[in-house]
Amino acid sequence: MTEQASKEADGGKRKGFGRAAGLALIAGAADDDCSAIGTYASAGAKFGPDLLWTAPVTLPMMYTVVYLSSKLGQVSGRGLFQVIADFYPRWLLWSVLVAVLIGNAIEAAANLGAMAAAINLFVPLPIPMIVALVAALMFGFQVFGSYELLKNLFRVLALALLAYVVSAILAKPELTSVLIGTLLPKVHFNREYLSILVAIIGTTLSAYLYTWQSNQEVEEEIANGRTDLEERKGATKEELRRSRQDILIGMTFSNLIMYFIMLSTASTLHKVGQNQIETAAQAAEALRPVAGDAAGIIFAAGVIGVGFLAVPVMTTGAAFDLAQAMDWKHGMSIRPQEAPGFYLATGAFTLIGVILNFFGFNPMQALVWAGIVQGFSTPPLLLLMLLMTNDRRIMGDRVNSRSTNILGGITTAVIFAASAGLVASWFL
Repeated sequence: MTEQASKEADGGKRKGFGRAAGLALIAGAADDDCSAIGTYASAGAKFGPDLLWTAPVTLPMMYTVVYLSSKLGQVSGRGLFQVIADFYPRWLLWSVLVAVLIGNAIEAAANLGAMAAAINLFVPLPIPMIVALVAALMFGFQVFGSYELLKNLFRVLALALLAYVVSAILAKPELTSVLIGTLLPKVHFNREYLSILVAIIGTTLSAYLYTWQSNQEVEEEIANGRTDLEERKGATKEELRRSRQDILIGMTFSNLIMYFIMLSTASTLHKVGQNQIETAAQAAEALRPVAGDAAGIIFAAGVIGVGFLAVPVMTTGAAFDLAQAMDWKHGMSIRPQEAPGFYLATGAFTLIGVILNFFGFNPMQALVWAGIVQGFSTPPLLLLMLLMTNDRRIMGDRVNSRSTNILGGITTAVIFAASAGLVASWFL
């Protein structure tokens, strides 16, 4: 039986919604990390419902970039940086890799700080101590937990994001203003508005999401017994169809959470004139007198829950990227003694995240600025991914359709335009 026929034969093992509750849901939840929560909460507090329209508008863009990453992993049998290492010049590999690793480290540090601030509402310990304890706990799970254990744990943690649906309902939003903000886009050509708009786009289309999705497609293949590259290469039309369906479910979940986070602060903090959010703890505390203790507690709990999912995605994702560039053995299905470089890199990126929190930076401000940086760094990586998924050396006959290329091109253009608009606003 040929490899393609073999995949056709056992492809039915991947059940549609069951798989969506795995890879796509985890990816969607990881995209709503503490960085995203901070950005969306800040957007709602500053501009009320005026930015609710960004949730439905960014959904097709999110779907497109995650599908491209998923398709690349499934068809090539490689993670994103393994593809770059195998088919592109070294200067390009290292230029992209350095930018992604720096972004992941800063994001992980800011997320750890935001988590610690939220935990501090319930546990009166010094925040640096909380950061260190949380990071140690996460790293322990990454080293000693199996791939299946981590995947199932991430599924459960993804449900923590439902806290923001409850928080928004408790805020009792006004239906008319919500509908207007959702259906009638408003754009203000000033620095503050464009900054938050670029931050929303940047954090919604974070670079770590692309690399993570392609890596997890490979991990899933390995978990199914396809340990060799030649066994993993290729994907049937049915597999790609199910992948599109699963990713649409996962990204819709992610964007609904984005919508409800903005709605909760727009309906509460913005309404009473509390437009500046500096920390996750302040956001949760500010909600208490406005929307009740339950809303504040639920908001903080969501930050903590999703942080336990997102930080390992960032640190392990950075380790995947470095290991692929260095041609190290890597994978969450492999024991630490068999892939020491990969696990040491995971520990190193976790440690960097901890150390950065001892410099006293404001986590929420760092999260928003990280989103803005992502808004500038994402377009080149997305353009490169479009080139890869149209390269027959890599994709064979599974290169992109015209519609996928159009969506990918529009997404890239929108991110470039948002970033250019921000730069232009600095000179107004």
